[in-house]
Amino acid sequence: MKVVAVLYPDDHPDRHPDVVASAARGLDLGDRLVQAGHELVSTDATGDELDALLTDAEVLITTPFWPVYLGRDRIEAARELKLVITAGVGSDHVDADAATERGITVAEVTGSNVVSVAEHNVLQILALVRNFVPAHRQVGEGRWDVAEVAQEAHDLEGKTVGMIGLGAIGARTALRLKPFDVTTLYHARHRRSPAEEATLGVRYARLDDLIAGSDVICAALPLMSGSTALFDADRLAAMRPGSWLVNTARGAIADAGAVREACASGRLGGYAGDTWYPQPAPADHPWRDMPRQAMTIHYSGMTVEAQRRIADGVAEILDAHLDGAPVPEDYVVAAPEG
Repeated sequence: MKVVAVLYPDDHPDRHPDVVASAARGLDLGDRLVQAGHELVSTDATGDELDALLTDAEVLITTPFWPVYLGRDRIEAARELKLVITAGVGSDHVDADAATERGITVAEVTGSNVVSVAEHNVLQILALVRNFVPAHRQVGEGRWDVAEVAQEAHDLEGKTVGMIGLGAIGARTALRLKPFDVTTLYHARHRRSPAEEATLGVRYARLDDLIAGSDVICAALPLMSGSTALFDADRLAAMRPGSWLVNTARGAIADAGAVREACASGRLGGYAGDTWYPQPAPADHPWRDMPRQAMTIHYSGMTVEAQRRIADGVAEILDAHLDGAPVPEDYVVAAPEG
């Protein structure tokens, strides 16, 4: 059996021992697979080189951070493929319908980066509201202009935060925001029970009411039908003037051009997140040099601790596949019928 793991490149050999999700380390799966008589190809390949590797691969391991965009054509060309594992959470880069039609199971390591992304949400909310990036930039520039940065620096306390999506990440984000004495609204497909709402410190709102009534909006929902370009020009115009938007969900949830225009005009107080579309983001992506942003590359769910959880989960999924057993149900994103 051939396993292809497409992971991020890492040309820096001295690393924390649990930084395992690079092409160089291959999630530390090599010995396990070789001892079982299988082959691991750990790579950062893209394009034709990757397609050649996939022609006889039975398992593909990919990540949301260095994704293989696995559409119908690529799936049909990978004739031996039986299992696709997302080393992390979020498998929207895989055409699940095309995969299951071909008898391919799609799995991901559920919950592996929930804490990491929730903490990043709070970090980026604070970075925007406190106007941290321009103040930090002055340090490297040798400047000391308090008036320039203070005019757009605010307290988070007393603000209204709107959470769009209240799954595992959204719920942990809300819980971490409680000590800041904010009002937290949420909108989700499934409303939480009154007891859960009290524990998390949240109140349900219709989407339009949340958009219009929030000082900060945090997107924590998957990319799916209805969420692509959820934040287009019209929805951004419906937000409070000067409010802030954080998106660590998926880059395609926001219209890149509309966000840039809203930040440039000051309609948005700022935009932050770590998800882009496509990924890796090209050098000329409109968010790279737009004003009022606190963007990072997509790394929120790749802390040292998260990488260890991801590696352990991928190994568990692989072991089940090697043993001819079903993939643990909580890891399954999509599976063939029967």
